[in-house]
Amino acid sequence: MIRGLRGALGASLLAMMSVAASAADKVTIGMVNAVSDGTLFIAQDKGYFGAEGIEAEFVEFDTGAKMVAPMGAGQLDVGGGAASAGLYNAVERGINIKLVADKATNVKGAPFQVFLVRKDLVESGKVKSLADMKGRKVAITGAGGSDASVLNEAMKSAGLKYDDVEKVYLGFPQHAPAFQNGAIDGSITTEPTTTNIVRLGAAVILTGNDAFYPNAQTATIMYSGDFAQKRKEVATRFMKAYLRAARDFNDAMVNGKLQGPGADELIAILAKRTVIKNPEVLRNMTMHGVNPDGALNVDSMRKDLAFFKETGDVTSASVSVEQVLDQSFAAEAAKALGPYKKR
Repeated sequence: MIRGLRGALGASLLAMMSVAASAADKVTIGMVNAVSDGTLFIAQDKGYFGAEGIEAEFVEFDTGAKMVAPMGAGQLDVGGGAASAGLYNAVERGINIKLVADKATNVKGAPFQVFLVRKDLVESGKVKSLADMKGRKVAITGAGGSDASVLNEAMKSAGLKYDDVEKVYLGFPQHAPAFQNGAIDGSITTEPTTTNIVRLGAAVILTGNDAFYPNAQTATIMYSGDFAQKRKEVATRFMKAYLRAARDFNDAMVNGKLQGPGADELIAILAKRTVIKNPEVLRNMTMHGVNPDGALNVDSMRKDLAFFKETGDVTSASVSVEQVLDQSFAAEAAKALGPYKKR
């Protein structure tokens, strides 16, 4: 009798587990395999998505900009990228995308985004400061991107104008060969590309971008309109899992490096999931900042949008940051998790 009861209970438990597994909400997440995708990978590998009943499906893209179209079509639920001119133009055309949380911030005192200069120019004394970049070629990922606004701030800090340098549009992986063959003199570059270029001896760090644009909002977590509005409860659970991972990331951070509590586990996840496979490189790399409550630097986003309008990369004078902003998911998730206290 007891054996039969145990068997029935076992069968019932298996049935419940099967139902729970099938009931998991699938969420498609766009990523570029950058270190700034790390918080998403942490949430997956530490089981935070699973604990919230979410089945995460990662979809790889070359750039965050390429996520806009599938998000607008409802084919992608979540993405990670900059609040670029292309995004604002898409929103003005009626594409519904919301910026919901911090993905990467260039923290003051620990910059993961820097201004690189070709090594021979520094060693020869031709470039000693940003002012010496006048008339030279500087790589950014593209017109209307967040690093274009960062370059503008760099030039302003040196008493120059944005057009005082020649822009060369290159993705981060192309920065290293461009420095090596002399095609560019400087660049706005983020990790992990920066570490690779410096190790190759192709360029040196002239200054961290936090010197002229502290706490710049470099990348955001984006929700498609369908995900934010039609699947709001799932979107909130997703955010809760994401912020748990963001808090782990902050716990492990010491002066911009993953060298604190829990760092070994996070480094192992990043080494498995991102293009940087060497744990020691990850341990000594200056990491991006991630707000433990998901809060975005709205002032930074407004500054970038104003610049995009000045250059004509954003064609509408009326489009605003508020049109694309929805921090309610992060606020609700942070409230559920309670106040963050660093370990």
